[in-house]
Amino acid sequence: MSVYTTVGHDELAAWLRPLGLGELISHAGIAAGMQNSNYFVTTAAGRYVLTLFERIDPAALDFYLALMDRLAGQGIPCPQPLGDAQGQHWRRLAGKPAALLSCLPGAVLERPGPAHCRILGDMLARLHLAAADMPDPLPNPCGAAWRQSTAETLLPLLLSTERTLLSDELAFQMAQDFSALPRGVIHADLFRDNVLWDDTGRLSGVLDFYFAGEDSLLFDLAVVANDWCFNHATLAELLAGYQGRRTLSAAEVAAWPAMRRAAALRFWLLRLEVRHRPRDGEVVTIKDPDHFARLLQRLRLDPEALPR
Repeated sequence: MSVYTTVGHDELAAWLRPLGLGELISHAGIAAGMQNSNYFVTTAAGRYVLTLFERIDPAALDFYLALMDRLAGQGIPCPQPLGDAQGQHWRRLAGKPAALLSCLPGAVLERPGPAHCRILGDMLARLHLAAADMPDPLPNPCGAAWRQSTAETLLPLLLSTERTLLSDELAFQMAQDFSALPRGVIHADLFRDNVLWDDTGRLSGVLDFYFAGEDSLLFDLAVVANDWCFNHATLAELLAGYQGRRTLSAAEVAAWPAMRRAAALRFWLLRLEVRHRPRDGEVVTIKDPDHFARLLQRLRLDPEALPR
């Protein structure tokens, strides 16, 4: 949640007026994440999160906001978009599509333990089931086609060791066939900084649905495992929590090592793209792509089967 677009107080106050939230008291940029401009907004009615969408097509934005509205209505603790009297969830602000969403309680947990991973696994399965019949889902915007095209544009910019790793992994992934795996709407970016926990250890918020789309459900689980699971115990609990609500198929179990590599590749490419093609902004977060290069190398050398 970086800040690429600056919003003035009076401009924001006028934009907020149709929502009927009273006087604008303050707004402050949020320096986290990578894709959109985000602010904490405080009005007479409470605290909210304002997001200005820097590169999202309006049709895609309609899907993301409808998805969050649906999930929140089914008990998933995600931000709920606020609509105006006409039911519009977004309007233009400072030249960008913008939406105001509920601000959830809790804080990010930097070092989760096994119990947190079990809770998260259960929540991820709940999310998959709640979104199962979402009408007209968009494809995963960073799916296999994106990974291939983005890698091809980045290859000339990389160090020779990076080019070798990337070229070899692309060849491996192109040889995989995930088409028979169960599919549905996935979050696709459920990192530790997109989950909030309250003081009692309850999972209180699932954030940032702007990479959501239809893909293999197993890909979502692999994304989570790559960021949350530091050892066998945390991975085992994540899988136990997930399978308490949705049992993995035999095909998913067999595809697990390759899917974890696909998930690591996706985030390596995303961060390489930001490193080599940075965007200007007032507050911009750039995350280290080398972390995912190292993870990808480890998964290639030592594939981990699913815990039994």
